[in-house]
Order: sequence, then structure tokens, then C-alpha cells
Amino acid sequence: MNSDWGLRMTKEEMKGLMKTGTTTLGIVTKDGIVFAADKRVTMDYLIAHKVFEKIFEVTDRIALTMAGLVGDAQLLAKFLKIEMELYKVRKQKKPSVKAACTLLSHILFNNRMSPFPYYVQILLGGVDETGFHLFSLAADGGSVEDKYISTGSGSVIAYGVLEEGYKEGMSLEEGIKLAVKAVNAAMQRDVYSGNGIDVVTITKQGFKRLDEKEVNKILSK
Repeated sequence: MNSDWGLRMTKEEMKGLMKTGTTTLGIVTKDGIVFAADKRVTMDYLIAHKVFEKIFEVTDRIALTMAGLVGDAQLLAKFLKIEMELYKVRKQKKPSVKAACTLLSHILFNNRMSPFPYYVQILLGGVDETGFHLFSLAADGGSVEDKYISTGSGSVIAYGVLEEGYKEGMSLEEGIKLAVKAVNAAMQRDVYSGNGIDVVTITKQGFKRLDEKEVNKILSK
């Protein structure tokens, strides 16, 4: 993920940044959604931050991952969280994953022709009455639902692990192990990814972030 440090660049420069900066991924299992991401934030070749959490809790049943510009991603995440709270109050029910995805997609689409569009790649997923869902959203507002998705500069490496290890109907525990393995593989070869792995699960019981000891235990095996 890239830190803008309050600066704005030309569109060509920003397109270059969109190809670098992080490794995030999401996996759909039979028991819930697994999100994983590295913790490094870069500014070109400078490691600007080493402890950034790229997985954001939208509701107790929905979360998103961030790749791209820090400021843009944080703004969108906070806005979506507020809108989903308002949705719950107005509708008197919890928002579906599709509703959250549609709203965020519209925001990105409507701003795509702006001189300063949102330079982000977002994974959004969670659980609702219809089951577990995972979506990828691009900066132009396009959205795609899939069983496993990775974004960022390390995604090419992560996809190699996911393609080999993913299987339909895998358990949550299996999904966590695969997610950690994929991000760890990306961190070994992608200079923009590193400084630890953040893992979050979303089940019918809600949002849970694994502590560092749990992640390190998986890595040691």
C-alpha cells in the first residue's frame, strides 16, 4: 500500500503506483470469509510504515481490505462504515454484503472521471442471510464476486499459492492456513509487501482479528 503523505501526482504516475504497494487477499470457506494482508506501507522505495492494518471492519459481518493510496482507502472505508450504520437504522435490518458492495461501487464509478479519482483496489466480503460473499472492486467501480481474490503488487505470487491450495468447501482453519501461506510467499519476493501478516475472519459469529501469536504459530509449522 502506498502513502500519499498529502501529495497528489499525475494520472500516469498514479497508474504506476496502482501496480505496487501491498498484498491483500480474501478466501471464501464453508464456515466464513478469511482476509489476510501484509502490514507494510511504502512511498516509492521508502518503507513509510511497518504496522498498518489494511483490513477494516465495516460492520460486525462485513470487512474490506485496502490496496492503493492510504488516504483514499481510509476515506472510503470510513464513509462506508457510516453509511452501513445509517442503513441499519433506516431499514431496521443489517445490510447485505451486496448492498455494501453496490454503494461502494457507485461511489467509485461516479468519481472515475474526476481529476483525482480514488486510486484503490478493494476486497469486500462478509456474511448475510444469503451466505458468504467476497467481491473485488476496482478504481473505476467495477465489481466481481469470486471464491478467492488477491490484490496488490504481491498478488501474482499469492495467486500461485491460492491456485494450488484452494478447494471448494474447505474449512475456516484450512482457509486461514492457506491465506497466511499465500501472503508469506508474496512477502518473500515482493519488496512492497512485508513486516508481518494481519488475518481476519468473518463468520456467523462476527468479525475476529487473529493475534500475532496465532499467526506466528501457523508460520512456524
